[in-house]
Amino acid sequence: MGFGKEGLKTQPGLSEVPLKYFFETYGCQMNSAESAALVLVCRERGWELAPNADEADLILLNTCSVRLTAEKRVLGRIALYASEKKKQAAAGRRFTLVVAGCMAQRMGETLKEKYPAVDYVMGTSARSMFPLILEAVETHNTAEPLFSENAVFSFSSSHLEEGQFRSFVPIMHGCDNFCSYCIVPYVRGREVSRDPRLIAEEIRLVGERGVREVTLLGQNVNSYRWNGEDGSSGLSLDFSGLLKRVAAEAEHGGVKWLRFLSANPKDFSDQTIQVMAEHPVFCRHLHLPVQHGSNRMLAAMNRGYTREQYLALVKKIRAAMPKISLSTDILVGFPGETEADVEEALSLMEEVKFLYAYMYHFNPREGTAAYTLPGRIPEEIKRERLSKVIDLQKKHTASLLKSRIGSREMVLVEGISRKNADELISRTERDEMVAAPGPASLIGSFAELSLSSLRGNTFRAKEMNLCPGV
Repeated sequence: MGFGKEGLKTQPGLSEVPLKYFFETYGCQMNSAESAALVLVCRERGWELAPNADEADLILLNTCSVRLTAEKRVLGRIALYASEKKKQAAAGRRFTLVVAGCMAQRMGETLKEKYPAVDYVMGTSARSMFPLILEAVETHNTAEPLFSENAVFSFSSSHLEEGQFRSFVPIMHGCDNFCSYCIVPYVRGREVSRDPRLIAEEIRLVGERGVREVTLLGQNVNSYRWNGEDGSSGLSLDFSGLLKRVAAEAEHGGVKWLRFLSANPKDFSDQTIQVMAEHPVFCRHLHLPVQHGSNRMLAAMNRGYTREQYLALVKKIRAAMPKISLSTDILVGFPGETEADVEEALSLMEEVKFLYAYMYHFNPREGTAAYTLPGRIPEEIKRERLSKVIDLQKKHTASLLKSRIGSREMVLVEGISRKNADELISRTERDEMVAAPGPASLIGSFAELSLSSLRGNTFRAKEMNLCPGV
Protein backbone atom coordinates (compact mmCIF):
# COMPACT_ATOMS: atom_id res chain seq x y z
CA MET A 1 0.00 0.00 0.00
CA GLY A 2 1.16 3.50 -0.66
CA PHE A 3 -0.50 6.62 0.70
CA GLY A 4 -0.36 9.87 -1.27
CA LYS A 5 1.13 8.42 -4.45
CA GLU A 6 2.10 11.85 -5.72
CA GLY A 7 3.91 12.70 -2.49
CA LEU A 8 3.25 16.01 -0.75
CA LYS A 9 2.01 18.61 -3.18
CA THR A 10 2.13 22.37 -3.13
CA GLN A 11 -0.80 24.59 -2.16
CA PRO A 12 -3.99 24.05 -4.20
CA GLY A 13 -4.15 26.54 -7.02
CA LEU A 14 -0.38 26.22 -7.53
CA SER A 15 -0.40 22.49 -8.20
CA GLU A 16 -1.65 20.53 -11.17
CA VAL A 17 -2.71 17.73 -8.78
CA PRO A 18 -5.11 18.76 -5.95
CA LEU A 19 -4.50 17.52 -2.44
CA LYS A 20 -6.85 14.79 -1.26
CA TYR A 21 -8.67 14.15 2.02
CA PHE A 22 -10.23 11.02 3.53
CA PHE A 23 -12.53 11.06 6.59
CA GLU A 24 -13.70 8.28 8.89
CA THR A 25 -16.64 9.29 11.11
CA TYR A 26 -17.72 7.40 14.22
CA GLY A 27 -20.61 7.88 16.63
CA CYS A 28 -23.65 10.12 16.52
CA GLN A 29 -25.42 12.20 13.89
CA MET A 30 -23.75 15.32 15.28
CA ASN A 31 -20.37 13.88 14.29
CA SER A 32 -21.72 13.22 10.80
CA ALA A 33 -22.90 16.83 10.53
CA GLU A 34 -19.56 18.16 11.77
CA SER A 35 -17.62 15.97 9.34
CA ALA A 36 -19.78 17.36 6.52
CA ALA A 37 -18.87 20.89 7.63
CA LEU A 38 -15.15 20.02 7.59
CA VAL A 39 -15.50 18.53 4.12
CA LEU A 40 -16.86 21.88 2.93
CA VAL A 41 -13.75 23.58 4.33
CA CYS A 42 -11.58 21.18 2.34
CA ARG A 43 -13.50 21.78 -0.87
CA GLU A 44 -13.40 25.55 -0.45
CA ARG A 45 -9.59 25.26 -0.43
CA GLY A 46 -9.52 23.13 -3.59
CA TRP A 47 -9.03 19.73 -1.96
CA GLU A 48 -10.66 16.62 -3.41
CA LEU A 49 -12.07 13.47 -1.82
CA ALA A 50 -9.66 10.54 -2.04
CA PRO A 51 -11.30 7.35 -3.34
CA ASN A 52 -9.69 5.53 -0.40
CA ALA A 53 -7.22 6.15 2.41
CA ASP A 54 -4.34 4.87 0.28
CA GLU A 55 -4.44 7.98 -1.90
CA ALA A 56 -5.08 10.61 0.79
CA ASP A 57 -2.75 13.43 1.82
CA LEU A 58 -4.79 13.98 4.98
CA ILE A 59 -6.75 11.38 6.95
CA LEU A 60 -9.16 12.56 9.65
CA LEU A 61 -10.77 10.31 12.26
CA ASN A 62 -13.84 12.00 13.77
CA THR A 63 -14.27 10.10 17.01
CA CYS A 64 -16.82 9.15 19.66
CA SER A 65 -16.29 8.61 23.40
CA VAL A 66 -19.76 7.57 24.53
CA ARG A 67 -18.65 3.94 24.86
CA LEU A 68 -15.27 2.37 25.36
CA THR A 69 -15.81 0.10 22.35
CA ALA A 70 -15.97 3.18 20.08
CA GLU A 71 -12.61 4.41 21.36
CA LYS A 72 -11.03 0.97 21.01
CA ARG A 73 -12.09 0.87 17.37
CA VAL A 74 -10.41 4.24 16.73
CA LEU A 75 -7.23 3.12 18.48
CA GLY A 76 -7.15 0.15 16.11
CA ARG A 77 -7.38 2.52 13.14
CA ILE A 78 -4.60 4.69 14.57
CA ALA A 79 -2.40 1.60 14.86
CA LEU A 80 -3.13 0.73 11.23
CA TYR A 81 -2.24 4.20 10.00
CA ALA A 82 0.90 4.25 12.17
CA SER A 83 2.05 1.12 10.38
CA GLU A 84 1.30 2.68 6.99
CA LYS A 85 3.25 5.80 7.96
CA LYS A 86 6.35 3.70 8.56
CA LYS A 87 6.00 2.09 5.12
CA GLN A 88 5.49 5.47 3.53
CA ALA A 89 8.48 7.02 5.27
CA ALA A 90 10.68 4.31 3.78
CA ALA A 91 9.46 5.37 0.34
CA GLY A 92 10.01 9.08 1.01
CA ARG A 93 6.32 9.93 1.24
CA ARG A 94 3.97 10.91 4.08
CA PHE A 95 0.40 11.77 4.94
CA THR A 96 -1.09 13.79 7.80
CA LEU A 97 -3.20 12.04 10.44
CA VAL A 98 -5.76 14.10 12.40
CA VAL A 99 -7.83 12.79 15.31
CA ALA A 100 -10.90 14.97 15.91
CA GLY A 101 -14.09 14.85 17.95
CA CYS A 102 -14.99 13.67 21.45
CA MET A 103 -12.11 11.25 21.97
CA ALA A 104 -9.68 13.99 20.92
CA GLN A 105 -11.33 16.36 23.39
CA ARG A 106 -11.19 13.81 26.20
CA MET A 107 -7.56 12.75 25.75
CA GLY A 108 -6.10 16.00 24.47
CA GLU A 109 -2.39 16.11 23.79
CA THR A 110 -1.87 12.85 25.69
CA LEU A 111 -3.22 11.17 22.56
CA LYS A 112 -0.20 12.40 20.59
CA GLU A 113 2.14 11.40 23.37
CA LYS A 114 0.80 7.84 23.39
CA TYR A 115 0.47 7.60 19.60
CA PRO A 116 3.20 9.63 17.83
CA ALA A 117 1.72 8.78 14.43
CA VAL A 118 -1.05 11.30 15.18
CA ASP A 119 -0.05 14.70 13.76
CA TYR A 120 -2.90 16.82 15.12
CA VAL A 121 -5.45 16.44 17.92
CA MET A 122 -8.53 18.57 17.28
CA GLY A 123 -11.13 18.49 20.04
CA THR A 124 -14.77 19.50 19.73
CA SER A 125 -13.99 23.11 20.64
CA ALA A 126 -11.07 23.46 18.22
CA ARG A 127 -12.72 22.73 14.86
CA SER A 128 -12.33 26.38 13.85
CA MET A 129 -8.59 25.69 13.70
CA PHE A 130 -9.02 23.12 10.91
CA PRO A 131 -8.06 25.56 8.11
CA LEU A 132 -4.67 26.00 9.82
CA ILE A 133 -4.06 22.27 9.60
CA LEU A 134 -4.92 22.29 5.90
CA GLU A 135 -2.62 25.26 5.35
CA ALA A 136 0.22 23.47 7.12
CA VAL A 137 -0.18 20.47 4.79
CA GLU A 138 -0.47 22.71 1.73
CA THR A 139 2.73 24.61 2.52
CA HIS A 140 4.72 21.63 3.86
CA ASN A 141 4.95 23.43 7.19
CA THR A 142 5.90 20.93 9.86
CA ALA A 143 5.43 23.47 12.67
CA GLU A 144 2.16 22.92 14.48
CA PRO A 145 -0.66 25.43 14.13
CA LEU A 146 -1.21 27.32 17.36
CA PHE A 147 -4.12 25.84 19.27
CA SER A 148 -5.70 27.41 22.31
CA GLU A 149 -6.69 25.16 25.17
CA ASN A 150 -9.45 27.68 25.87
CA ALA A 151 -10.88 27.62 22.35
CA VAL A 152 -14.57 28.52 22.26
CA PHE A 153 -16.96 26.34 20.26
CA SER A 154 -18.43 27.94 17.16
CA PHE A 155 -21.05 26.59 14.75
CA SER A 156 -20.22 26.00 11.10
CA SER A 157 -22.31 27.88 8.56
CA SER A 158 -23.32 24.74 6.62
CA HIS A 159 -23.40 20.98 7.21
CA LEU A 160 -24.70 19.86 3.83
CA GLU A 161 -23.26 16.75 2.22
CA GLU A 162 -22.98 17.41 -1.49
CA GLY A 163 -25.68 15.65 -3.50
CA GLN A 164 -27.72 14.56 -0.47
CA PHE A 165 -31.46 15.17 -0.09
CA ARG A 166 -31.43 14.65 3.69
CA SER A 167 -29.39 16.95 5.91
CA PHE A 168 -28.48 17.47 9.57
CA VAL A 169 -28.66 21.00 10.96
CA PRO A 170 -27.13 21.48 14.46
CA ILE A 171 -29.07 23.96 16.58
CA MET A 172 -27.26 23.61 19.91
CA HIS A 173 -24.08 22.06 21.27
CA GLY A 174 -23.11 20.60 24.63
CA CYS A 175 -25.12 19.38 27.59
CA ASP A 176 -25.78 20.67 31.11
CA ASN A 177 -27.62 17.59 32.39
CA PHE A 178 -24.69 15.49 33.67
CA CYS A 179 -26.50 12.17 33.67
CA SER A 180 -24.33 10.09 35.95
CA TYR A 181 -23.35 7.51 33.30
CA CYS A 182 -22.69 9.95 30.44
CA ILE A 183 -19.39 11.47 29.34
CA VAL A 184 -20.93 13.87 26.80
CA PRO A 185 -20.93 17.00 29.04
CA TYR A 186 -17.22 16.48 29.68
CA VAL A 187 -16.25 16.19 26.01
CA ARG A 188 -18.82 18.55 24.46
CA GLY A 189 -18.92 21.20 27.17
CA ARG A 190 -21.77 23.32 28.44
CA GLU A 191 -24.83 24.09 26.34
CA VAL A 192 -24.51 26.69 23.58
CA SER A 193 -27.47 27.58 21.35
CA ARG A 194 -27.13 28.69 17.74
CA ASP A 195 -28.51 31.94 16.36
CA PRO A 196 -32.05 31.12 15.09
CA ARG A 197 -31.54 33.34 12.04
CA LEU A 198 -28.57 31.23 10.99
CA ILE A 199 -30.55 28.04 11.56
CA ALA A 200 -33.39 29.33 9.37
CA GLU A 201 -30.89 30.47 6.76
CA GLU A 202 -29.25 27.05 6.58
CA ILE A 203 -32.63 25.36 6.20
CA ARG A 204 -33.49 27.75 3.38
CA LEU A 205 -30.17 27.15 1.64
CA VAL A 206 -30.24 23.35 1.86
CA GLY A 207 -33.81 23.41 0.57
CA GLU A 208 -32.61 25.35 -2.46
CA ARG A 209 -29.92 22.68 -2.97
CA GLY A 210 -32.49 19.87 -3.19
CA VAL A 211 -32.71 18.75 0.45
CA ARG A 212 -36.17 17.44 1.30
CA GLU A 213 -35.70 16.34 4.93
CA VAL A 214 -33.85 18.15 7.72
CA THR A 215 -33.04 16.78 11.17
CA LEU A 216 -32.34 19.39 13.85
CA LEU A 217 -29.53 18.22 16.11
CA GLY A 218 -28.37 18.81 19.65
CA GLN A 219 -26.98 16.76 22.50
CA ASN A 220 -30.06 17.92 24.42
CA VAL A 221 -31.92 19.43 21.51
CA ASN A 222 -35.03 20.65 23.33
CA SER A 223 -33.05 22.63 25.91
CA TYR A 224 -32.38 25.11 23.09
CA ARG A 225 -32.70 28.71 24.26
CA TRP A 226 -31.72 31.91 22.49
CA ASN A 227 -31.72 35.21 24.37
CA GLY A 228 -30.37 37.58 21.73
CA GLU A 229 -26.77 36.66 22.52
CA ASP A 230 -25.54 38.77 19.62
CA GLY A 231 -26.59 41.86 21.56
CA SER A 232 -28.46 43.41 18.66
CA SER A 233 -31.71 41.68 17.83
CA GLY A 234 -33.20 41.22 21.27
CA LEU A 235 -34.75 38.02 19.87
CA SER A 236 -35.67 35.48 22.55
CA LEU A 237 -36.72 31.93 21.67
CA ASP A 238 -37.10 28.62 23.45
CA PHE A 239 -37.24 25.30 21.60
CA SER A 240 -40.94 25.53 20.77
CA GLY A 241 -40.42 29.07 19.43
CA LEU A 242 -37.56 27.84 17.26
CA LEU A 243 -39.72 25.02 15.92
CA LYS A 244 -42.36 27.56 14.84
CA ARG A 245 -39.68 29.57 13.05
CA VAL A 246 -38.10 26.63 11.20
CA ALA A 247 -41.52 25.20 10.34
CA ALA A 248 -42.41 28.46 8.61
CA GLU A 249 -39.08 28.42 6.74
CA ALA A 250 -39.52 24.80 5.68
CA GLU A 251 -43.16 25.17 4.65
CA HIS A 252 -42.27 28.04 2.30
CA GLY A 253 -39.15 26.36 0.90
CA GLY A 254 -37.93 23.08 -0.47
CA VAL A 255 -37.75 21.16 2.83
CA LYS A 256 -40.91 19.12 3.37
CA TRP A 257 -40.07 17.02 6.44
CA LEU A 258 -38.52 18.05 9.76
CA ARG A 259 -37.24 15.85 12.58
CA PHE A 260 -35.13 16.49 15.68
CA LEU A 261 -32.69 14.51 17.86
CA SER A 262 -32.32 13.89 20.76
CA ALA A 263 -34.99 15.22 23.09
CA ASN A 264 -34.77 14.92 26.86
CA PRO A 265 -38.15 14.07 28.45
CA LYS A 266 -37.59 16.50 31.32
CA ASP A 267 -37.39 19.44 28.89
CA PHE A 268 -40.30 18.44 26.63
CA SER A 269 -42.89 21.21 26.98
CA ASP A 270 -46.60 21.32 26.21
CA GLN A 271 -45.82 24.15 23.77
CA THR A 272 -43.47 21.84 21.82
CA ILE A 273 -46.19 19.22 21.53
CA GLN A 274 -48.63 21.87 20.31
CA VAL A 275 -46.25 23.20 17.64
CA MET A 276 -45.55 19.68 16.35
CA ALA A 277 -49.25 18.89 16.21
CA GLU A 278 -50.11 22.12 14.38
CA HIS A 279 -47.43 21.77 11.70
CA PRO A 280 -47.58 18.65 9.47
CA VAL A 281 -44.00 19.39 8.34
CA PHE A 282 -42.86 17.64 11.54
CA CYS A 283 -42.64 13.91 10.89
CA ARG A 284 -44.87 11.77 13.05
CA HIS A 285 -41.98 10.04 14.76
CA LEU A 286 -40.20 10.98 17.96
CA HIS A 287 -37.11 9.56 19.61
CA LEU A 288 -37.68 10.04 23.34
CA PRO A 289 -34.95 8.33 25.43
CA VAL A 290 -36.30 6.94 28.70
CA GLN A 291 -33.19 4.93 29.72
CA HIS A 292 -35.06 2.95 32.42
CA GLY A 293 -38.46 2.25 33.94
CA SER A 294 -37.47 2.23 37.60
CA ASN A 295 -37.67 5.48 39.57
CA ARG A 296 -34.78 4.31 41.71
CA MET A 297 -32.59 3.82 38.65
CA LEU A 298 -33.74 7.04 36.98
CA ALA A 299 -32.76 8.97 40.11
CA ALA A 300 -29.37 7.21 40.28
CA MET A 301 -28.83 8.10 36.61
CA ASN A 302 -29.74 11.74 37.37
CA ARG A 303 -32.30 11.81 34.56
CA GLY A 304 -34.47 14.51 36.13
CA TYR A 305 -37.88 12.84 35.70
CA THR A 306 -39.83 9.90 37.09
CA ARG A 307 -41.45 6.93 35.42
CA GLU A 308 -44.85 8.53 36.02
CA GLN A 309 -43.81 11.82 34.43
CA TYR A 310 -42.45 10.02 31.36
CA LEU A 311 -45.65 8.02 30.89
CA ALA A 312 -47.75 11.18 31.33
CA LEU A 313 -45.65 12.88 28.63
CA VAL A 314 -46.17 9.96 26.25
CA LYS A 315 -49.92 10.17 26.88
CA LYS A 316 -49.94 13.90 26.00
CA ILE A 317 -47.91 13.36 22.82
CA ARG A 318 -50.16 10.56 21.60
CA ALA A 319 -53.31 12.53 22.42
CA ALA A 320 -52.06 15.43 20.27
CA MET A 321 -50.66 13.23 17.48
CA PRO A 322 -52.45 9.84 17.51
CA LYS A 323 -50.48 8.46 14.55
CA ILE A 324 -47.04 9.22 15.98
CA SER A 325 -44.49 6.42 16.48
CA LEU A 326 -42.01 6.47 19.35
CA SER A 327 -38.51 5.09 19.78
CA THR A 328 -36.24 5.19 22.81
CA ASP A 329 -32.99 4.24 24.56
CA ILE A 330 -32.91 1.57 27.27
CA LEU A 331 -29.92 1.15 29.61
CA VAL A 332 -29.71 -1.92 31.86
CA GLY A 333 -27.06 -3.17 34.25
CA PHE A 334 -26.54 0.17 35.99
CA PRO A 335 -24.76 -0.14 39.37
CA GLY A 336 -27.18 -1.22 42.06
CA GLU A 337 -29.85 -2.42 39.64
CA THR A 338 -32.00 -5.29 40.91
CA GLU A 339 -34.18 -7.81 39.12
CA ALA A 340 -37.18 -5.82 40.36
CA ASP A 341 -35.77 -2.71 38.63
CA VAL A 342 -35.42 -4.65 35.38
CA GLU A 343 -39.04 -5.78 35.65
CA GLU A 344 -40.07 -2.13 35.94
CA ALA A 345 -38.14 -1.33 32.76
CA LEU A 346 -39.89 -4.20 30.98
CA SER A 347 -43.30 -3.12 32.25
CA LEU A 348 -42.73 0.44 31.00
CA MET A 349 -41.86 -0.98 27.58
CA GLU A 350 -45.09 -3.02 27.68
CA GLU A 351 -47.09 0.09 28.48
CA VAL A 352 -45.54 2.38 25.83
CA LYS A 353 -44.76 -0.16 23.09
CA PHE A 354 -41.94 1.59 21.24
CA LEU A 355 -41.50 1.05 17.51
CA TYR A 356 -37.81 0.42 18.13
CA ALA A 357 -35.17 1.03 20.79
CA TYR A 358 -31.42 1.39 21.16
CA MET A 359 -30.65 -1.08 23.93
CA TYR A 360 -27.34 -1.41 25.74
CA HIS A 361 -25.86 -2.32 29.09
CA PHE A 362 -23.90 -0.06 31.41
CA ASN A 363 -20.43 0.77 30.15
CA PRO A 364 -18.39 2.57 32.85
CA ARG A 365 -16.70 5.74 31.58
CA GLU A 366 -13.91 7.16 33.68
CA GLY A 367 -14.65 10.70 34.80
CA THR A 368 -18.42 10.24 35.12
CA ALA A 369 -20.22 10.09 38.47
CA ALA A 370 -21.32 6.48 37.89
CA TYR A 371 -17.75 5.28 37.38
CA THR A 372 -17.10 5.07 41.13
CA LEU A 373 -20.54 3.84 42.19
CA PRO A 374 -20.64 0.60 44.22
CA GLY A 375 -22.80 -2.36 43.23
CA ARG A 376 -21.43 -3.03 39.76
CA ILE A 377 -23.36 -5.75 37.96
CA PRO A 378 -21.35 -8.74 36.65
CA GLU A 379 -21.00 -8.82 32.86
CA GLU A 380 -22.89 -12.10 32.51
CA ILE A 381 -25.91 -10.74 34.40
CA LYS A 382 -25.84 -7.50 32.38
CA ARG A 383 -25.95 -9.52 29.18
CA GLU A 384 -28.84 -11.65 30.47
CA ARG A 385 -30.85 -8.56 31.40
CA LEU A 386 -30.13 -6.92 28.07
CA SER A 387 -31.28 -10.06 26.29
CA LYS A 388 -34.66 -9.81 28.03
CA VAL A 389 -35.05 -6.20 26.91
CA ILE A 390 -34.06 -7.02 23.32
CA ASP A 391 -36.47 -9.96 23.14
CA LEU A 392 -39.39 -7.86 24.36
CA GLN A 393 -38.59 -5.02 21.97
CA LYS A 394 -38.43 -7.42 19.03
CA LYS A 395 -41.92 -8.63 19.96
CA HIS A 396 -43.28 -5.07 20.09
CA THR A 397 -41.61 -4.05 16.83
CA ALA A 398 -43.00 -7.07 15.00
CA SER A 399 -46.51 -6.48 16.34
CA LEU A 400 -46.55 -2.75 15.50
CA LEU A 401 -45.21 -3.26 12.00
CA LYS A 402 -47.67 -6.08 11.29
CA SER A 403 -50.58 -3.83 12.28
CA ARG A 404 -49.51 -1.34 9.64
CA ILE A 405 -49.85 -3.68 6.64
CA GLY A 406 -52.38 -2.27 4.20
CA SER A 407 -51.70 1.38 5.06
CA ARG A 408 -51.30 3.93 2.27
CA GLU A 409 -48.19 6.04 2.92
CA MET A 410 -46.08 8.85 1.55
CA VAL A 411 -42.37 7.99 1.64
CA LEU A 412 -39.09 9.69 0.87
CA VAL A 413 -37.14 7.50 -1.56
CA GLU A 414 -33.57 7.14 -0.30
CA GLY A 415 -31.78 4.94 -2.81
CA ILE A 416 -31.38 1.56 -4.43
CA SER A 417 -31.80 -1.41 -2.09
CA ARG A 418 -28.51 -3.08 -1.17
CA LYS A 419 -30.24 -6.46 -1.17
CA ASN A 420 -32.04 -6.14 -4.51
CA ALA A 421 -30.85 -3.81 -7.26
CA ASP A 422 -34.35 -3.88 -8.80
CA GLU A 423 -35.88 -2.25 -5.73
CA LEU A 424 -35.75 1.19 -4.15
CA ILE A 425 -35.53 1.70 -0.41
CA SER A 426 -37.64 4.45 1.16
CA ARG A 427 -38.70 5.72 4.59
CA THR A 428 -42.06 6.76 6.01
CA GLU A 429 -42.45 9.76 8.28
CA ARG A 430 -42.88 7.23 11.14
CA ASP A 431 -39.29 6.09 10.44
CA GLU A 432 -40.29 2.76 8.89
CA MET A 433 -38.36 1.30 5.95
CA VAL A 434 -40.09 0.21 2.74
CA ALA A 435 -38.70 -1.63 -0.31
CA ALA A 436 -40.52 -1.46 -3.63
CA PRO A 437 -39.81 -1.60 -7.36
CA GLY A 438 -39.49 1.76 -9.07
CA PRO A 439 -37.30 3.86 -11.36
CA ALA A 440 -34.05 5.33 -10.00
CA SER A 441 -35.36 8.74 -11.05
CA LEU A 442 -37.54 8.68 -7.90
CA ILE A 443 -34.52 8.78 -5.57
CA GLY A 444 -34.67 11.96 -3.51
CA SER A 445 -38.38 12.42 -4.22
CA PHE A 446 -41.59 11.74 -2.32
CA ALA A 447 -43.69 8.81 -3.50
CA GLU A 448 -46.94 7.10 -2.55
CA LEU A 449 -47.34 3.38 -1.93
CA SER A 450 -49.28 0.76 0.02
CA LEU A 451 -47.56 -1.35 2.67
CA SER A 452 -48.39 -4.80 1.32
CA SER A 453 -46.22 -7.17 3.36
CA LEU A 454 -43.22 -7.49 5.70
CA ARG A 455 -39.81 -9.08 5.32
CA GLY A 456 -38.01 -8.82 8.64
CA ASN A 457 -38.51 -5.22 9.78
CA THR A 458 -38.79 -3.83 6.23
CA PHE A 459 -42.13 -3.33 4.54
CA ARG A 460 -42.65 -4.39 0.95
CA ALA A 461 -44.79 -2.55 -1.58
CA LYS A 462 -45.73 -3.71 -5.07
CA GLU A 463 -45.20 -0.31 -6.66
CA MET A 464 -44.58 3.34 -5.84
CA ASN A 465 -45.76 6.45 -7.61
CA LEU A 466 -44.40 9.98 -7.53
CA CYS A 467 -46.35 12.33 -5.26
CA PRO A 468 -47.59 15.19 -7.44
CA GLY A 469 -46.74 18.67 -6.23
CA VAL A 470 -44.49 17.59 -3.34
